[in-house]
Amino acid sequence: MKILFVHQNFPAQFLHLAPALAARGHDVMGLTDEKNPRPSPVRVVRYKAPEDMKLPGILGRTYSEHAERGWLTARGCRALRDRHNYTPDVIFGHSGWGETLFLHEIWPQAKLLVYAELLYRTRGHDVGFDPEINPDSDEGRVATIARSAHLIQGLVQADAGLAPTRYQAESFPPELRQKLTVIHDGIDTDKVCPNPAAAFTLPDGRVLRPGDEVLTYVSRSLEPYRGFHRFMRALPAVMRARPDAQVVLVGGDGVSYGSPPRDAAGWKEKMLAELDGQLDLSRIHFMGRVPYPQYLALLQVAKVHCYLTYPFVLSWSLTEAMAAGCQIVASDTEPVRELVRDGENGRLVPFFDQPALEAALVKGLAGDPEAARLKAAARQTILDGYDLKRHSLPRLIDWVESFGP
Repeated sequence: MKILFVHQNFPAQFLHLAPALAARGHDVMGLTDEKNPRPSPVRVVRYKAPEDMKLPGILGRTYSEHAERGWLTARGCRALRDRHNYTPDVIFGHSGWGETLFLHEIWPQAKLLVYAELLYRTRGHDVGFDPEINPDSDEGRVATIARSAHLIQGLVQADAGLAPTRYQAESFPPELRQKLTVIHDGIDTDKVCPNPAAAFTLPDGRVLRPGDEVLTYVSRSLEPYRGFHRFMRALPAVMRARPDAQVVLVGGDGVSYGSPPRDAAGWKEKMLAELDGQLDLSRIHFMGRVPYPQYLALLQVAKVHCYLTYPFVLSWSLTEAMAAGCQIVASDTEPVRELVRDGENGRLVPFFDQPALEAALVKGLAGDPEAARLKAAARQTILDGYDLKRHSLPRLIDWVESFGP
């Protein structure tokens, strides 16, 4: 088959799938934004990046931005069709940025598949979940509905969709949910595994190793959607109780989800100001974003890994921490409960229960008597249902190939 992957940050979620399909003899190509610097495992072509334009008010802004990107993507595909006589059998694109919206108009006979990561909902998910940060309001719910328009249209236009977790699939209404298949992207458990010889070097030259009291927190950005504020507020009590603990945080200072604080440059600055004088900053290490080998080594030396999230997209960092054999302390929120069961393969605490979070972190750092069992069970959870080579990739290949001519 001729298979075209479409993603502004390609290869992204298709990092393993695209080359695997190419290795099976398919003609595989990626279409991406001209400004995307990421290396690709397969050949790529690029579409013109959107330019700054005058946008309508907030309710129409998101759709306008994504429809514009969708049109630029479609124009790039039209050039492939008209100038290079290229017609794919299957198109598989991420629906999050509108790139797939108009591709059936260019190639009506192709099967159009979308990676449907999440549908924004006004109730029961992230909106209004954390009143301190994002109070529930009519305006907020209306804006959420407006932001969902391109995601709904993207799945309506598609022949089928893929979601990585059951929670994310069920964010879509039943009439669209029936189009979705749930297959996780997969974790390479041969690479992401416990390593008793691992070492992580701090900026000051100190080296952390397995067995040290290391508490880790990882997020693309340090922000409330991933419970950064709740984690930071737990640290004074945790560090008093565990005077030898080292806390290592990985994540950027910007915002990936939600909004920046109104009274500070970023959430890190805001939380450090709030906790001024309560933290031993010599034992807290903000690493920013780090190369993957360094990130993996950090998970392998962690004694406790804390993962907190609103009801939202599940982070790869949780599945990778479980595969690395970390002892998990996580928020008892719906996307997490799909993987972590309290007392079986980790410890769950209510997102807003600060004393419970502090107690769970202290217990883990002090030496939870159930730690070995919990860590082994966490890794086994990934091996049994989320392993890249043994589960996810074969299923993803079969799913894509099922739409061939």
